Amino acid sequence: MQSKYNSFFNSLLFILVLVCGFNAEAQTLRKRTTMLMGGRFDISIVANDSLAAEKSIDEIIAEITRIENLISDWKPTSQVSEVNQNAGIRPVKVDKEVFELTKRALRFSEITDGAFDISFAAMDRIWKFDGSMTEMPSAEAIKKSVEKVGYKNIILDSAQSTIFLKLKGMKIGFGALGEGYATNKCKDLMLSKGIKAGIVNATGDMTVWGKQPNGKDWNIGMTNPFDTDKLFAVVPLHDGAVTTSGSYEKFVVLDGKRYSHIINPASGYPSTGLCSVSVFGPNAETANGFSTSIMVLGKEAGIKLINQYPEYRWIMITDKGKIIKSKNFNKTKFHLKN
Repeated sequence: MQSKYNSFFNSLLFILVLVCGFNAEAQTLRKRTTMLMGGRFDISIVANDSLAAEKSIDEIIAEITRIENLISDWKPTSQVSEVNQNAGIRPVKVDKEVFELTKRALRFSEITDGAFDISFAAMDRIWKFDGSMTEMPSAEAIKKSVEKVGYKNIILDSAQSTIFLKLKGMKIGFGALGEGYATNKCKDLMLSKGIKAGIVNATGDMTVWGKQPNGKDWNIGMTNPFDTDKLFAVVPLHDGAVTTSGSYEKFVVLDGKRYSHIINPASGYPSTGLCSVSVFGPNAETANGFSTSIMVLGKEAGIKLINQYPEYRWIMITDKGKIIKSKNFNKTKFHLKN
């Protein structure tokens, strides 16, 4: 599971393709692609004129950069890096924004029984998905790889706004969850400035609001995980978020069994059974937590969890190519060949 939180792995997952039919009408659409938070961001803004659209994109990039400088676990000057550097030593005071994000992540850890865990960052990378792995790691090595992982060893002090990692060597990292948070913040920023339509797409995890210049919903094309040159669905969306966790591009087959690069933070073993999970809903950060957790929990436990949150809809694809979807996807046609 951890790899999902990591932007590098996130960039390799089941990428959602944006399918738009733009017309040159009253409003103007401008797009820009840039690298932020260790991954690719595709930003699309609809505004009254080109200058306003380009200025808005600049403001979005500045906002994402601000968030990255707060929560990046690989920038040594970030607040999260300071927390990690002081693991087992002392609590670290952080901004309320960082504290609240950590608090929400810990809440997800609780409701998923640790299938989601921001302390994944301390995991030893013993699984290899570059073609070099030919046998399973030993049970002892797998157990040792997660000995510094465990959300219950993260202590929050609301009064002091501090985060303390109890064990030396512990680390936290937000990865794709942080990207989801950033896309939410950018949407709020744009709406506050009167920008009524756009998309912030963080390597396939995206927040959408408003409509295309032609007045139609945005169309979110979903890549067939068994044939990445094709789509298996196009889903209209005008407000909300969609995130995907998947394993179809990075996995290893050992003794005839397929192992995902998404690792269970509690056991150290890769997730199995599901090829991808896509979640649609009002909040990209939350949707990301669900999609990641469900990959680890598996089909039955994952459905039981997310069905408690009816404002979110979902699509799961098994390793064998079976599509399972929530009831509120009844009007969407899915066609998958593997």
